Amino acid sequence: MHNSSDIHRGGCLCANVRYVVAAPPLRSAICHCRTCRKAASSPTLPFVTFPAAAFSFERGTPQQFASSADVVRTFCGDCGSPLTYANRADLETIDVMTVSLDNPEDYPPEDHVWVSDKLEWDVIGDQLPSYPKGRTD
Repeated sequence: MHNSSDIHRGGCLCANVRYVVAAPPLRSAICHCRTCRKAASSPTLPFVTFPAAAFSFERGTPQQFASSADVVRTFCGDCGSPLTYANRADLETIDVMTVSLDNPEDYPPEDHVWVSDKLEWDVIGDQLPSYPKGRTD
């Protein structure tokens, strides 16, 4: 990842919700799980992980959705842009949707996760590591 700066900003399509993260990113990946695909209406969902304590919303209040028992996702209630993913099993981190960041090019993915769930016609065309589930599974 190129961007090791301590300040990262982003937000939704309509700009009603804006956030800031005051810490370097921990990792960047592309998720292929069914839930992320549905949340994004896309074959994959790229994300960047940051320390949760460094994340805050600067403007607006996003909607929340519990996509599973331990996961809360946020999105803009006006334009629908997915913004974050937080898992109660890891309260130390928060995943920010890469393309919601102001400069998504600065956060290239390091790997693919949940490729066991990927769509058959979704061909991974890079040489990044791929994991059937998470990187630790």
